[in-house]
Amino acid sequence: MPEYAVLDKDTIKIWIMPNLSVAKRGFTTKFDMIEIVNSILYKLKSGCQWRMLPVGHLFTGEPPSWNTVFHHYRKWSKAGEWKATFTELLSKNKDKVDLSLSHIDGSHTPVYRGGEKAAYQGRKKRNTTNALFLSDRNGLPLAMSEPQAGNHTDVFEIDDRVEEMMRQLKDAGISTDGLFSNLDAGFDAKELRMALDGHGVISNVCPNRRNGCDSSEEHLFDEEMYKERWTVERTNAWMDGFRAVLARFDTTVSSWKGWNYLAFIVIFLKKFHKSK
Repeated sequence: MPEYAVLDKDTIKIWIMPNLSVAKRGFTTKFDMIEIVNSILYKLKSGCQWRMLPVGHLFTGEPPSWNTVFHHYRKWSKAGEWKATFTELLSKNKDKVDLSLSHIDGSHTPVYRGGEKAAYQGRKKRNTTNALFLSDRNGLPLAMSEPQAGNHTDVFEIDDRVEEMMRQLKDAGISTDGLFSNLDAGFDAKELRMALDGHGVISNVCPNRRNGCDSSEEHLFDEEMYKERWTVERTNAWMDGFRAVLARFDTTVSSWKGWNYLAFIVIFLKKFHKSK
């Protein structure tokens, strides 16, 4: 293996490579595909520019150009294969996930080069991209909504956002019926509760005092359950450990989603399939 590895060779070979497409029409690359993936993981962790990728240290034999590594990342991102890889990983290990409680949270990521789904966010005072994330009781990220421009709130088109995350769980063979979910006051909206109800999810939303008191509609709020929402901050810390997702430099949504699902994959594998 090369000098630097985010995941060991066997882990990449067993859990990631079977879900990635290979070249067609009989063409075989002369480079080790496992080392190609390891180079992509290096960029995920370091956040370096593609041109600055230290391919000489990341390959045991003759290294490819950075363009070759970028080509494979873009190909797999456009095809949605990072998401498919995580779904397969989650499906095979769903018994390890603690769904006695879940958490849903929104995340605004600074955008530095513009591109798809990027717009000015007043609170952040810069262009951002916003996405919703769903994690289990321990903060393990399980699903991500389609990213939206940062000028939208967390409940923008919430029906579609919830549908996207619930579909990801169901694709992994995880039932959402009876699932409890903690959400902060920014999600205190009738549309959000109805969207989750439609999938059998019981929402525990912190009341937003700015909404006033509506005597015609009362919602139960379990404060003890909500106290466990601190795990979301741990999830954010895990994700921030990958500099490629800490700030968005990708102009395409497919590449941006690819980095997030790669982070999910690494977090999951390091937790349940530790390197030997």
